[in-house]
Formats: sequence, structure tokens, C-alpha cells
Amino acid sequence: MAWSCNRKVQLSGMFLSLFGWVSSCVTTYAPLWKNLNLDLNELEIWNMGLWQVCIIQEEGAMECKAYDSFLALPLDLRVSRILMCLSNGLGLLGFVLSSVGLDCWKPWEDKPELRKRLVCFGGAIFGMSGIVTLTPVSWVAYNTVLEFWDETIPEIVPRWEFGEAMFLGWFAGFFLVVGGLLLLCSPCVGRTEVPAKPSAAHHEAARIQRPARMPHWSHPIHPKNADLVI
Repeated sequence: MAWSCNRKVQLSGMFLSLFGWVSSCVTTYAPLWKNLNLDLNELEIWNMGLWQVCIIQEEGAMECKAYDSFLALPLDLRVSRILMCLSNGLGLLGFVLSSVGLDCWKPWEDKPELRKRLVCFGGAIFGMSGIVTLTPVSWVAYNTVLEFWDETIPEIVPRWEFGEAMFLGWFAGFFLVVGGLLLLCSPCVGRTEVPAKPSAAHHEAARIQRPARMPHWSHPIHPKNADLVI
């Protein structure tokens, strides 16, 4: 049915957007944007994030250290930190607006136009959050590729490679964009249900309750002429 289809589209968009938003938050704070394997010491793996650098040893112990200064970071990491925080805030705002405007939200059933606008605004904000997430992740990935294939750097120098958080960030941005588009398209789904055809019993009841028509040749008898009738 059209109404259930509309609700399914909204719930699907909310689920994808919520999953993308949570993944974006994990990407922001996970120290797994880049990893580095040292040939001289294979027992240690270096991981870099937006907030700290961690060293994972073979025994499984991990030691992390936060950056000493924000201004000392490379430009891509500084901008990425700001954009990822902005993306998380936009995702939270989009979640609040969209959840209030859903069809299953009972308190505002008498305001369909307002709910439709809230869902559209929430979907647009989710889409913006996805774009803001994809921008820093792709930028850091691009710089990582350039540094990896930089011929001016000696081959003996270790190179940074993609970490797990970068792939998670790409998935998060994709889910945010797709979920936002579903929420934007959900009001376009028709909400008018096709009326059910009346059953045979309904026709029979209507025929019985309908008053019988008088023949066209019969006329009502006026009380004054009642004695003239034979």
C-alpha cells in the first residue's frame, strides 16, 4: 500500500543515515587513518589518527600519544579534524529533525505538512553531513597516495598507507548521502490509498434500504378527493 511504502522509505533512510552517522563518529576519533609498518622493527605498527598517534606491539599492547599542538599538524589533518566534527554535528541535527517528522511519530499526526518539511530538512542535512565526511577522508587519502609514490623520498624511508578508519569513513559518507536522499524522496511517495471495491453484500444492503419508486402513472390521492376514488 502507498502509505506503508512511504513509511518503509522513511525508516530505510533513517536506518542508513543513523548507521552512517555512527560510523562517521567512529571514524573521527579512531586513530586508524594511516598505518606504518617499519621494516627495521616488524613487531611494531604505527597508526595515525586526527587526534593521536598509536603504536601497536606484537603482544597486543597499544600505546597512544596525543598531538602536542593543533597548529603543528599538517594542513590536511587540521582541516579534516574540523570538517569531521562539523559532519558529526550535522548528522545529529539531521537525526533530530528527521525522527520528529517521521510518520510513526504520533504527537504530530495533525500536522502533516510540518512533518514533511522536517523530514526533507533532515534528509538534506544528512546528505550535507555525508559530503562533509567524504571530503576530508578523500583529501587525506589523496595526499597519502602522493606521498607513497613520491620519488624524491628515498626508498628506505617507510611510507604511510591507508588505515581502516579511512575505509570506514568512505562507507559512512556513502550511507549518509543515500539515507538523506531516501528521506528527501519519501514525501514524493503517494499517500492516497486506493479505495476498496464495495462487496456484493454491501450492494445488496444498499438495494434493500433504497426506497421503492412509485410508478410514473400513479399519483398521490388528495384527502379532499378521497370519496371520488372507486
